[in-house]
Amino acid sequence: TANEIAALAFVNTVVATAAAILGWIFGEWALRGKPSLLGACSGAIAGLVGVTPACGYIGVGGALIVGVVAGLAGLWGVTMLKRLLRVDDPCDVFGVHGVCGIVGCIMTGIFAASSLGGVGFAEGVTMGHQLLVQLESIAITIVWSGVVAFIGYKLTDLTVGLRVP
Repeated sequence: TANEIAALAFVNTVVATAAAILGWIFGEWALRGKPSLLGACSGAIAGLVGVTPACGYIGVGGALIVGVVAGLAGLWGVTMLKRLLRVDDPCDVFGVHGVCGIVGCIMTGIFAASSLGGVGFAEGVTMGHQLLVQLESIAITIVWSGVVAFIGYKLTDLTVGLRVP
């Protein structure tokens, strides 16, 4: 029923957020020798972003795993990936929202399986098929976002100019 789905989504959101905070601060502790308040706050956002595509479809155990992985993935995104790509992202938007959204989308295709505590897939759909659908949706979202961002970038550059070439 709708009430059960809403309750599941609520519990999963809380569990994944708490797990991501722990994942992020323990990861930060391992990398830097101490956790930070900013890391805990970023971990909370990472958990919220990571569980958003999954919260009504996965079980609580899946939400716990999604949260920990999202927290660690977000930390990786804002530390290592940002440096690797040499991206100007002072608010760590891509590292937290982009990376954790991708992680959450992929993990939805796994933890939605009824054998893993999720609600299960549609009739005739396997986990492999669902993972392909999830990956396709990620690719489409990246292309769409890239095209729209490029158009916005060019329009802004032509009208008022940008500080980044």
